[in-house]
Amino acid sequence: MVTRFQRYRQIADVLVKYGFGILVEEVIPGGKRLGLLHKAPDEKRSVYKRIRLAIEELGPTYVKFGQIMSTRRELLPPELIEELQRLQDQVPPVPYAEIRPMIMKYCPNLEECFAIIEEEPVAAASLSQVHRAVTNDGRILALKVQRPGIHDLIETDLRILQSFVPRVESLFPDLRVYNLQGMVDEFSAQIRRELDFTQDGLNAERLKRNMRDVPCVTVPRIHWQISGPCLLAMDYVEGVRIDDITAIRALGLFPEEVAERGFHAYVQQIFVDGFFHGDPHPGNLLVTCQGEIVFLDYGIVGVLRPERRRVFVDLLLAMTRTDVDGVITALKRLDVAITPANLDALKNDLYVVLLDYREMKLERVNFAVAIRGLTDTLRRYRIRVPSTLMLMMKVIVMVLDIGTRLDPSFNFDQQIRPYLTDIAAQQRLSPDNVTGAVRSLVGAAENLLAIPGNVNDTLKTLSEGTVTIELDNRDLNVIVGVIDRISDKIIIGLVVAAIVVGSSLILRVAELPIPGYVSILATVGYILAVILGFYAVYDALRHSRTLRR
Repeated sequence: MVTRFQRYRQIADVLVKYGFGILVEEVIPGGKRLGLLHKAPDEKRSVYKRIRLAIEELGPTYVKFGQIMSTRRELLPPELIEELQRLQDQVPPVPYAEIRPMIMKYCPNLEECFAIIEEEPVAAASLSQVHRAVTNDGRILALKVQRPGIHDLIETDLRILQSFVPRVESLFPDLRVYNLQGMVDEFSAQIRRELDFTQDGLNAERLKRNMRDVPCVTVPRIHWQISGPCLLAMDYVEGVRIDDITAIRALGLFPEEVAERGFHAYVQQIFVDGFFHGDPHPGNLLVTCQGEIVFLDYGIVGVLRPERRRVFVDLLLAMTRTDVDGVITALKRLDVAITPANLDALKNDLYVVLLDYREMKLERVNFAVAIRGLTDTLRRYRIRVPSTLMLMMKVIVMVLDIGTRLDPSFNFDQQIRPYLTDIAAQQRLSPDNVTGAVRSLVGAAENLLAIPGNVNDTLKTLSEGTVTIELDNRDLNVIVGVIDRISDKIIIGLVVAAIVVGSSLILRVAELPIPGYVSILATVGYILAVILGFYAVYDALRHSRTLRR
């Protein structure tokens, strides 16, 4: 088992190797005492490529974190997103002798379960590897086995990531707007779910049920009697990668038909079922000799509640129609915070993005251009959006990339708009929507009937003198300021009035034997009264203009 200190040292070695020594000193506890020398970065490689290489060398936790962050186009530069999408967690396989005890936890007597287990894995990744096996009754299975010790390594890495957050935010204060702590918490929950292969199996079964009526789409069956948190047994399916056009043609299939089937399957998953396969890279999608598309790897899935699905449909429809206001409305319904100060500029930028897409020749581009433009615009304005939306957009982009590779003439607009229009109409007339509308009407009627009672209670409270008014400290300061200005004006008015009255009385009795300087004082009093009067008028006008602004 790797201790936290040993892991810190390994991370520091990798960061220094790729030219990120400053992070070692500032982020890793005791980094300055590790005795590591800064290494000049290889100028032949960009900083984003060095980040990707460092992540791959840091191991499974950081590879998974990078893969998840590759969906956050609204947060990261496009060049970094492109590198993160290249992250590979292909690693040398663990020897079968180390894997065998893990299999025996679920099948104590292997000879009673399997006639053959191939020691050479058919695939190896950072969290698991897959071995082909034949049961005693002749069924061919794929055994997805968790790598020994991976759970402890990931837990250590997660604790280290948690310790990095406050240090990174202290070093780069501008990053606080992105809620790094929230990202790490969300990632921790995600990777822990991936470590539980039971959840993988449940995801596979749900996907299989949802796809049962979709032609030419299949999900392997899970064999629960020999499955558990660290081992998942499923039917072994022979097929070629979905992006291998030559192999698809060699099977006597048409790539264009495969592209259309895959696209329809994902539309069904996202907008109808609300449960979709979240990692559609070509290695997770196979094509059988019968032309069936096989979905593999169910660790990352997206879940969309019905009300969210309706908003996503409206968002995509607005984008295909160049409806900027519709896009903004949909984003707000998804709880995306857009500051009023940025709203007009954001609308202008979104309009340019959608206009550019509409005016392009559609045979040369696909809808991924509009999605990338939208997410790049959100990133410039530092607008965070729900992770489910970004996962959905990532899936659409990846599906479109595969679709256009299989069929260069694949046109998203022509394919998706009829689907979205039909789905939007069905959703508005769905039983859930009708039930919701009825519930809203009943609630509104109840509120209307409650008005007389509420008014009566309010009047009763006022008559009893038990009303409590809470004032915010800022509001109280404003009120005090207003009272101060009013009292100042009243005092000035009283002084002016007193001076005028006093001076008038003195001048009225001027025929009496009084000293001459008294008359002079009376005259000076009149002058002071005039000056104070003009000042009071000026001050009143100045404050009224300020309030109007």
